[in-house]
Parts: sequence; C-alpha cells; structure tokens
Amino acid sequence: MDRNPSPPSSDAEDEQAAGDSIGNTVYSKHWLFSILTKLIEVISPEKSDSNSNREEVQTELDEEMENDICKMWDMSMDEDVALFLQEFNAPDIFMGVFAKSKCPRLIEICVGILGNMACFQDICMSISKDDNLGQILLQHLCDSDSPTLLETSRLLLTCLSQAEVANIWVERIRENPSVYDCVCFIMSSSTNVELLVKVGEVVDKLFDLDEELMLNWIKNGSCQSVGQSTDDSPEEHPDFRIVSCVLEAAKQVCSDNPEGLDVYMHILQLLTTVDEGIQAIVQSPDGGKETWTLLYGLVCHELCQPDDPPIIIQEQKSVLASILSVLSAMFASQIQQEYVKMRKNMPLIGSLIRILQNMEGCGKRSFDNSKKSQPEETKKSGTVEEDFHLKILKDICCELLSNMLQELTKENILEGLNQGHLNEQKCSCAFQNLLPLYFTSVESFLEALREADQTLADSLEKHFPSLRLQT
Repeated sequence: MDRNPSPPSSDAEDEQAAGDSIGNTVYSKHWLFSILTKLIEVISPEKSDSNSNREEVQTELDEEMENDICKMWDMSMDEDVALFLQEFNAPDIFMGVFAKSKCPRLIEICVGILGNMACFQDICMSISKDDNLGQILLQHLCDSDSPTLLETSRLLLTCLSQAEVANIWVERIRENPSVYDCVCFIMSSSTNVELLVKVGEVVDKLFDLDEELMLNWIKNGSCQSVGQSTDDSPEEHPDFRIVSCVLEAAKQVCSDNPEGLDVYMHILQLLTTVDEGIQAIVQSPDGGKETWTLLYGLVCHELCQPDDPPIIIQEQKSVLASILSVLSAMFASQIQQEYVKMRKNMPLIGSLIRILQNMEGCGKRSFDNSKKSQPEETKKSGTVEEDFHLKILKDICCELLSNMLQELTKENILEGLNQGHLNEQKCSCAFQNLLPLYFTSVESFLEALREADQTLADSLEKHFPSLRLQT
C-alpha cells in the first residue's frame, strides 16, 4: 500500500457511549482495544491451526487486518491515542510481533507506531529505558526489508533528537558493534534514497552527539558479516570503512535529494573535526582522490553555477559550507597529492570566487528586502541570523581560497586567465574578501601575477593601496 488509510471516526452510536472516546479525541477505546486483541491473535494463533496455516498468517496480512492496523498507525500520531496504547502495553505486544512474526509489513507498521509514540517525551522515555525493546529495535537495522529499515531509522532519530533519552541510545549503540556493520551495509549498498537520507540523519546525529562513538566508527577497519554468515566464508566479511560508505551514499542521493546531500556532506565535515577523521579520508587506498573528485565536481559543476541567481547561495549555504570545509582540510593535509595540484584545480578557484560574488549580491538583496518588508522589531534579528550563516560560509571559503592562491605559479595564473577562471573583476572580489586577514596569501599571489600579467597586477594595486604600500 502506498499510503496509510485515514484513521476511523467514531460515528456509530455504540462507539459514542459515555467513556468510550480516547481522551479529547473521537477515536473509540473499544475499537482500538479490539485491534490490539486481533494483533495478539495474529501472533498467537489457536493450537488447532495447522503449521502451514500458522506460517501463512505470519508471512502476510489480509487486507482488512492491514487496513485496521494502518488506521491505528495513523491514530498513534495523537498524544491521547499514544498514551492509551502505552497504558494497554502496546510496546509489549509489538515485542511479541517482532519475536514471532515473519510478516515484513506487520513488523514495519509496529515499528512505525512506536516511532509515532516516541514523539511524546514521557512515552519516549519509557520506550528508551526498556533495554529488551531497545536491543530488538537495533537488531532491525539488519533487516532486509527496506520499509522496516526506514521506520526503524525514523524511530532512532526521534529518540536521539530528545535530549532526555539521547545518551541512552548512544550508549546502547556504542555497545552494539553490529549497528556499525548494518549502517555501513545500508549506506554502501542501498539504492533507496529515502532510506539513505534517514540513515544518514541518524549517523549525523550520532556523530554530533558523541565524538567517542565517531572515533570508534572511524577506527573500525572491518566488520563481521551482515545478516546470516558463516565462519568459513571470507567473502562474507566485507571491509567497511566509514568514509567509503558515506561517499557511496552521497553519490546515490546527490541528484535526487538536496537535503540528503546536505546530510552526508555534514557527516564528512564532522569527520574532519578530528585528526583521525582527516586521516581516514586522506589515507584511504586512493589517498582521498575519490572524496576530492566528488566534492570538486559538486562545487564546480552542480552548486552555485554561473547561470544561477545570487539568491541560490541562501539555499545552498549549508551544504557548500560542509563541502568547502572538507576540501580545505584535505588541501592542507594532501598538498603533495597529484589531485590537489593547482594545474588541475583552477576551476575550483573560479568557483570559490563565484561563491563570494554571489554572497555579496545576495547579502545586498537580503539587506534591502529586510528593510522594506520586516517590522522594525524583527529587522535586526532576522538580518543577524542570515548574516551569521553566510559568514560561516564566507570564512570557510576564504580560508580555502587563500591557501590555494598562495600555491599558484606564473603558469597556473596564465592558464586561469586564458580559461576565464581569473580576471580583474574576480581578483578584485577575492582581494576584497581576503584582505586584511589573508594579506600574506594575497601578496604571494600578486607576486606570481606580476610575472604573468604586470598590467593586471598594477591595476589591482591601484584599487588596493595597502598592497602597494607594503611591496
């Protein structure tokens, strides 16, 4: 079924009896209790049933039962209904489903209902403190059913997003090495974009919450087999490295889901916040070339392109900040690698300057619009917030650009001028943003520029007197 049916209303007279409504809703206690009873019967068939019938009941649901349970799933988004389910031990019933049922759709729905219930703080606390339930839910990350994996990831993200219980789940995941294996398997092999995005959000949240866990995952060089395995089958023990798995997932989501790309780029950025993470990237078998190539392609050919309006920078500022942060860390670490040689990266310098140009245009437009449309009391706060995010991007962009400019030779600059990556307008934009903080880098670039184009160098010096005074 593509979507869940709408929840049932309690229009029948017998369901309108006093005390039958759940909380302030129109949902019927009697109806919901009957569905829970049916659910128990599904996983506990009568002894008189044959083994074949029992197997049939476990592997598929009839349409009426599926519709009813889906209605309960939709209803569980209401806090009163969620509390009612909690009161009547629905999580324990679902544990029975997880233990006995072989029906993927039934398991998916039950995990989904728990995910809805976990949106409410007290219920989330109760679910999270149940270690048996927590362990079973983590085991579902190794499920072969994509919808179940999606609902399990959604439930985990919901719990990790609540400060009161996040540490419980972080500790539980840290103590379960299989979680790393299963997550890496999903990222490296799944083509389900929705699932990849949700799993990425879980990993991003975990790394943001707990640096120790991130370090442990970085150091994991290999894993046990995912799912069923045999001890004498070495091919079933793939070598999962977190960086390569993140890159594979990013490739899958980049064209279809901008939000998903943002998530995976932020994971890479979090990895570069520790030395071990940078080394995991640059000491990969290809020396980091795959990572550089992917990020280089995104900046030069996908994001903030010449025909995009300057305002696009507002939409892409987060993902660009993550990408440029990783590129900056890699450039500083791998200056001798062939793939970072300047003759191959002049288009990247042009793209960095274009980002700065768009930020200038977008900043002016945002400021003008804010003065015209915002109430006086909100002008300052709104403008400050936007400037803050753009400033982060600008700082990262300038750091990378300054490091690259000071590595340019006369030959690199001539190539950049011939290909249009450099000209007077672009150089002026770069100088305007880099000075005075990166004076040394600008001075180094200007020295090489004099050898390549003395006229252009002289013109830039006239526009930036501070350079002329100190040369």
